[in-house]
Amino acid sequence: MASHGARGRSGGRPTLEEVAARAGVGRGTVSRVINGSPRVSDATRAAVQAAVAELGYVPNTAARALAANRTDAIALVVPEPETRFFAEPYFSDMLRGVGSQLSCTEMQLLLIFAGSDRERQRLAQYLAAHRVDGVLLVSVHADDPLPDLLAQLEIPAVISGPRSAGETLTSVDSDNYGGARSAVEHLLSRGRTRIAHITGRLDVYGAQCRVDGYRDALRDAGREADELLVAPGDFTDEGGRRAMTALLERCPDLDAVFAGSDVMAAGARQVLREAGRRIPDDVALVGYDDSAIARHMDPPLTSVRQPIEEMGRAMIDLLLAEVADRRPPLSRGLERRHAVLPTELVARASS
Repeated sequence: MASHGARGRSGGRPTLEEVAARAGVGRGTVSRVINGSPRVSDATRAAVQAAVAELGYVPNTAARALAANRTDAIALVVPEPETRFFAEPYFSDMLRGVGSQLSCTEMQLLLIFAGSDRERQRLAQYLAAHRVDGVLLVSVHADDPLPDLLAQLEIPAVISGPRSAGETLTSVDSDNYGGARSAVEHLLSRGRTRIAHITGRLDVYGAQCRVDGYRDALRDAGREADELLVAPGDFTDEGGRRAMTALLERCPDLDAVFAGSDVMAAGARQVLREAGRRIPDDVALVGYDDSAIARHMDPPLTSVRQPIEEMGRAMIDLLLAEVADRRPPLSRGLERRHAVLPTELVARASS
């Protein structure tokens, strides 16, 4: 009855058990709803929330965390220098998605940079003390020791983009291979015949997949990829400039460039302009990410959109599910999930 107000049957503060009884569910289900776990049906969540409102139940966050050996904190770990984090729209979009999804829970979000050896050592000590309930790893390279450390410490973790095809951690990624194919197929449909590719860092699995998509799209169109038209980049503006300079020296007859990020495309555009190449008349240009940079370039940049904010939200959903379901590592390991979200080519004036 609504007359219970903020008092339970004992006349004191309503308990978790009383909320469960009012909602007609088990105590564990109420706990999952309160902790924001996605592993609850909409109908059950609504029933529990209604019972919470009717009884005036207020979770004792500190007591609950202590009893459950929880901290009610999630760490977003970026193994990159802070300068790169603030320079690239990818990271801010990811943070926006993570933050918006986590705002529906009582979890706190910690942003931790681990771009140097000293920062990594400090992070390892912090994680070993189990001061967070779970970790989101963004921008991880193939040789990064952090994922293995998390597995060793049995800390729930979700990684943004797998390290390899055999990734053992739960991961969320976009369709890098398909996105790259769509970029090259678009350029081929515009009559371009000498299509260059500026890669991302090739110790990042997503960048490798984009190279594969580039090569396969050319091969399926009857054009073998010329390795002279492939130049390594590093996802930075300066990396795009260096790669574009090398490509023009090697292949001055190129008529299109697919850059592995919008930031690198911006660097490439500057070099093309300095060389007197008109975009898109002489050289068509396509980027990747569909960030604000793409929309504000002159001319506006054709780019492959990856749903970065949606990826952040998906990472939180998967991580909360792992946090709420702490079973032995072996049983959890058999259920690792690898979500791959679709990409979309957004055509603009640069191509």
